[in-house]
Amino acid sequence: MTDLLWQKSGVATDARIMRFLAGDDVVLDRELFLYDIEASAAHVGGLANIGIVSEDEARAIRRELASLADDFRSGAFVLDERFEDGHSAIEARLTERLGDSGRRVHTGRSRNDQVLVASRLWLKARLRELADVARSVAEVCLARAEVEALPMPGYTHVQRAVVSSTAMWFAGFAESFIDNAQRADQTLALVDANPLGTAAGYGVNLPLDRDHTTRALGFGRMQVSPIYAQLSRGKFEIAALDALGAAVLDLRRIAWDLSLFTTAEFGFVTLPAEFTTGSSIMPNKRNPDVVELMRASYAPVAAARTEIEQLLSLPSGYQRDLQLSKGSIFHGFRHGLDALALLPDLLARLQWNETAMRAAIEPSMYATDVAIEAAVAGVPFRDAYRAAADSASEAGQGRTPETSLAARTSPGAAGDLRLDVLRERLRALD
Repeated sequence: MTDLLWQKSGVATDARIMRFLAGDDVVLDRELFLYDIEASAAHVGGLANIGIVSEDEARAIRRELASLADDFRSGAFVLDERFEDGHSAIEARLTERLGDSGRRVHTGRSRNDQVLVASRLWLKARLRELADVARSVAEVCLARAEVEALPMPGYTHVQRAVVSSTAMWFAGFAESFIDNAQRADQTLALVDANPLGTAAGYGVNLPLDRDHTTRALGFGRMQVSPIYAQLSRGKFEIAALDALGAAVLDLRRIAWDLSLFTTAEFGFVTLPAEFTTGSSIMPNKRNPDVVELMRASYAPVAAARTEIEQLLSLPSGYQRDLQLSKGSIFHGFRHGLDALALLPDLLARLQWNETAMRAAIEPSMYATDVAIEAAVAGVPFRDAYRAAADSASEAGQGRTPETSLAARTSPGAAGDLRLDVLRERLRALD
């Protein structure tokens, strides 16, 4: 391992303790490394603005940082156990190539604000991905709701309840994912605050140009208080996981519906062949494994949130416990976004079995229509309800799924889906 940034003379290091302290940090930091380099370049620009490094030094450092980023992308530079973490690797490379200029790069910053700003940039990128995929899901759902409205049973308590339609099913998830996209955008606005320049949580005796680093890194605002910068670590990660979790919870409900609808007992849906797998022993089987893993994908997101929440039983100021939050947030977002990324294609290509869905609509499912019609004619609703219940098996006489759906004119129902309203909301997010 290269020389430790914090090593003091006369104090020996214990290899076992170092392994425990470093943990998986150097591996996890590969996820943050390019963001750490980007933030280092902005920091150097700020140091040049206040005369800590010369303009020539700043250009040389930024040039070397760009070279390091290129080497990392190409595999010519590997972040491995030679380094304690990504921060150490950056400083070691700059010192090796630039001598004293490289040693100046850490002036006015701590590894605390260094990891904060890299993590914040990473979170912003992931939240943009979340917003984008949520919009894609909503777009697919709206497109299908606009062109097909096949009758199907609507369920409550997983029991046949009333006549519904595929257009209503798609419209429901379209609106849900519009909300998910909006929530991702709102969470992005929350975390879009620059912590660089808060150092170890108490500022430094330098007039750091924090406005410069805020602009250079594309942040919406500066995170002003150094103490709050430390308090927000974990808090902002939980907010991001909450936004991700909301979308993955909706994914889980879609996956549950499809898990049921693809069974032989329902037979409502056929999945694209690429989204199924075969059995290792039963030649007759095609299994909905992708849908089942989608259904399971909320678990790692929830686990990541819980793990970070448990770490936050801490006083103010930086505590090393927070090191363990990195693996959680990476793991949770990887699983959640990977699952969501498959959803637009799945929803665009699944096929409905109209014959099976029509066959599942039984006469009693029109009983609510009968009761409402009687109430409109002047019968007190509770009396109309009882009469319809007594004759539920005959409620379908003279009725079709199409007439039931067309008569459902309450806003948002099958006869008035208001898809134009949903599309305008989706358009407004762009």
